[in-house]
Amino acid sequence: MNPLVTPEIGLVFWTTVSFLVLFFLLAKFAWKPIMGAIDDRERFIEDSLSKAEAANEEMARLISENESLLKQARAERDIILQEAKKVKDQIIGEAKDAAHKEGARQIELARVEINNQKAIAMADVKNQVATLSLEIAEKVLRKQFEDSSKQDALVADLLKEVKL
Repeated sequence: MNPLVTPEIGLVFWTTVSFLVLFFLLAKFAWKPIMGAIDDRERFIEDSLSKAEAANEEMARLISENESLLKQARAERDIILQEAKKVKDQIIGEAKDAAHKEGARQIELARVEINNQKAIAMADVKNQVATLSLEIAEKVLRKQFEDSSKQDALVADLLKEVKL
């Protein structure tokens, strides 16, 4: 028979004694540090879990805060773009009005200049017509007064018309 399968009383005694000595030594010297290390590890794990949970809560808070800031930024951007469009439309409107006024002023100046040039041209034409008329009259009169009898007849007619 195998002694390990059917133990004798001495083997049981010495095994029990060695187990109790080992248990006493472990309880005296190793059990407290091992249990302290296990407790420390357990506290570390609990602290890590609570810190991770706090970090998750902080991350969720930051995400919601970022979303609200992003919404605010978008709203401000939309307001700024609307104001910029209003300013652009106002500037364009003012520029169009100024261009129309300037165009009307330029047209009026051109109209005045055209009228002035027309008056100058008409005066020039009248002067030329007068000069030509005088030249023609002078030539006609010279032709007519070449004969002294015609001159005397004209003077006599003029004297008859004049009443003193």
